[in-house]
Amino acid sequence: MNNFNIVMFRVIIAWIMVFSYSNLSHAQTINLKTRYSSISIDGKGFITSIKDVNTKKEYNPKGFSSALMSLSNHKGYIHPIKSFYSPKRNQILLSFSNGAVATIKAEQKNEYFRFQLLSLTKKEQVDNIIWGPYKTNISKTIGDVLGVVRDDDFAIGMLGLNDNTTGGPPTDGDMSFMYYFIHSPDPVKFPLPPNLKEGQTFTIGGDGISDVAFYSHPEEYYRMNYGNGAVLEPTFGSSISMHSRDRKKEQMIRFPVLPDNMDGKANSARYQLVLPTDAGFIGSAMALYACPDSLGLKTIEKIVLAEGLPHPEIDGKWIKDPKAYRPDIAWSGVHDSLVNYAQRLGLKSVQDEGMGEYYPNRQNRWGGKKVNFKSAPAMTIPEYGALMKEKGIRWGLHTRCEFLQPDNNSDVAPVPNDSLSIMQRTVITKQLSPQDTVITVADRAYFNEFGGWEGNHTNVLKIGKELIEYNGITETKPYTFLNVKRGFHGTTRGSFGLGTTIVKLQPNCYHGFAPDMNLQEVYADFYGKWLVDGGMDYIDFDGLESCIYQGHGQYSFKRFFGKLFESYKRNGGKYLRVMGSAVGEGSWHYMSVCNVGGGDHMFSPVNNKWGIEGKDMRYVFESSYLPATFGIINLDSEWTMYDAENLQAKSIGWDATYMLGLSERAVENCSEKNAIFKAYRTWENLRSEIDFSKTLKEKLKDLNYKFHLEQTGKKAFILYPVRENRFRNEPYTSEGKLYQLKNEFESQPLEFAIRIHTPKGEQANGVKITLQNGKQFLIDRKFSDGEFIIFKGNSLYVADRFRKKREEILNERNLMLPNGQSDIAVAALHEGSEKIKIDLVVNSIGKGEKI
Repeated sequence: MNNFNIVMFRVIIAWIMVFSYSNLSHAQTINLKTRYSSISIDGKGFITSIKDVNTKKEYNPKGFSSALMSLSNHKGYIHPIKSFYSPKRNQILLSFSNGAVATIKAEQKNEYFRFQLLSLTKKEQVDNIIWGPYKTNISKTIGDVLGVVRDDDFAIGMLGLNDNTTGGPPTDGDMSFMYYFIHSPDPVKFPLPPNLKEGQTFTIGGDGISDVAFYSHPEEYYRMNYGNGAVLEPTFGSSISMHSRDRKKEQMIRFPVLPDNMDGKANSARYQLVLPTDAGFIGSAMALYACPDSLGLKTIEKIVLAEGLPHPEIDGKWIKDPKAYRPDIAWSGVHDSLVNYAQRLGLKSVQDEGMGEYYPNRQNRWGGKKVNFKSAPAMTIPEYGALMKEKGIRWGLHTRCEFLQPDNNSDVAPVPNDSLSIMQRTVITKQLSPQDTVITVADRAYFNEFGGWEGNHTNVLKIGKELIEYNGITETKPYTFLNVKRGFHGTTRGSFGLGTTIVKLQPNCYHGFAPDMNLQEVYADFYGKWLVDGGMDYIDFDGLESCIYQGHGQYSFKRFFGKLFESYKRNGGKYLRVMGSAVGEGSWHYMSVCNVGGGDHMFSPVNNKWGIEGKDMRYVFESSYLPATFGIINLDSEWTMYDAENLQAKSIGWDATYMLGLSERAVENCSEKNAIFKAYRTWENLRSEIDFSKTLKEKLKDLNYKFHLEQTGKKAFILYPVRENRFRNEPYTSEGKLYQLKNEFESQPLEFAIRIHTPKGEQANGVKITLQNGKQFLIDRKFSDGEFIIFKGNSLYVADRFRKKREEILNERNLMLPNGQSDIAVAALHEGSEKIKIDLVVNSIGKGEKI
């Protein structure tokens, strides 16, 4: 049958189907229903109603409607114009303005609506099918990563049911990059200033190179965007969408999508040729759910289980269940005490920062790395992995995912793999000998652009098995590469005939390269085997953007993680705990945690304060049913027990995960090590034994308090509120300063700590402390930078920068901190200095409460 007859046959069949369906329910409203919601679709194929079936509240914005499914090509969107419904077949027939006809299976499940594209005529004229965007009048919480919008009562979201149904509308590269948008979570509590308006967007801060520089706005109404599955729509609320692309077609894209170009050089858009895969949009399926927000995560889990989507579990719990949230360890330094510390703290997962960053190399899988000790010979990775399994600890490395570096990867040099990801392709127009440095090609094909979209100046060509460095191309014919260096990275110069293909490789941000979709699956399989062989069941994928370089967006992530998990299981692995540098719709199902960032940029357990990055990431993650994160919080040798306990309390209150940064040096320098270990383990026991109520979580979230926890039985705990009077960076003068103290609890023994901060080479010449009752302490000695004066347990003593006692000044009983207001004065005993500063902390603890 020739092409003309095939087309005519499809048209005839489509119109027979249209006629058949029109006799069933022509131009009638389609009403579908689950236990939580109902939707109505009009005769044109547009959703006109989304209702809560219990409250009858309407969530479709008044005066708006949304296409159930649209099409797109290079000319733009193609919307439906007619719909026909067969309840017996559970099918909807959509006719489009270009004459195409789609058959959609529409099922009413108990918790969700299931839609799947069964067939489409004229599909060769279509690049993408789009589910939505579905408009809603919800705007409080925008879950842009997963594609869900939420308010205090209801949630409306979508889940892709196959790999090639991905979040958001089609874009170049099928990704959405970071930017700030203005959105107040509570207009009364956080009103917008006159110069800002809802939905306004801004490029992220800084230079686009330093991670910390990305996060630059502390105001709650500055929200960080990570995805495009859900979008704020100030006119009416929000919209959610998914799409499926015909990936069998080659594409030329400009990537990344805006906003980009933070400094005009780095992270700027580049043109890229995207090579085809075997994935099409026929069969695309998605689940649309609308339910009470309190049931949102449980509804998603039911969809996941019913549809056979990835459902990793830890200790019998789904990794997305807040009951499964646990801190991990980020270890650095020698390994003598790692097992001991982990067991004392009650932590079971370790990311080994002490092994350094791992760059994959299939020919040298461990890269010569060994596990080092102070008091014992080094162990191989498989030996140590076996030991950690024996001790019941999940252990793994910090990796650079798919960053293929020329100096340590055999797929790059000396014989480059033919499946490295590319940016441009053309052919040479003159024969090339090994000695030639003049290379002419058929067209410029954007070879003039330097590097890749991450902005590094890595311009490398590949022809045959040779790599060639260059810098620019002439603007007129004969198109000739400039500044050519043959045999780059030790590859062999070759001879190539007229018409031989030459490509520009896609560079990664460290001047290496990336695999294409085929080689990526090889590396996913490699990682699965590598982890099992090494006894590892934890992996931290830094550089997850290596799954973006191929130009296939979230689909690439799904292919990588799907293959990884399949390989890990096939090779004998069970639970694989995955951490990474970012999370998207494509990795949401697979990643246990995403503890990015760290330190005071995220959350300070000492100062009880969210950092800007922590605030931004909290919104991004919580909105998409992910745990908020504190990133890596290093145990500081200066910490008190209350500081460590506050980290635990706040992580429970905020449903946040984090990695506790540990090293032997930091722990052994800490004077309160034993108290911290005991108290920290008590909080871990609480996580294991107690289901946290919403009331308890709200209490623990309060940034005005720290908390102390004691265990009196297996499931019996007493929680004590701790309030700090904290004064920072205060003057050190002979006049001194009077500090007003507040104790909302009962009168109790006095405890305080004063810390001295001196410039390099200077010392403080004594301190005078005056209590409210007139009692004075005169400490006539020199203090170096970081030293403490501590009063605790009736003892006044000088301590080093790690709070370890150096010199006892006196023992004084019956010094009390009264209920209500009191004061304490601190001054230089002799001559003061404007360059010297002090910190003062006075603790008070309240009555215990059983939980």
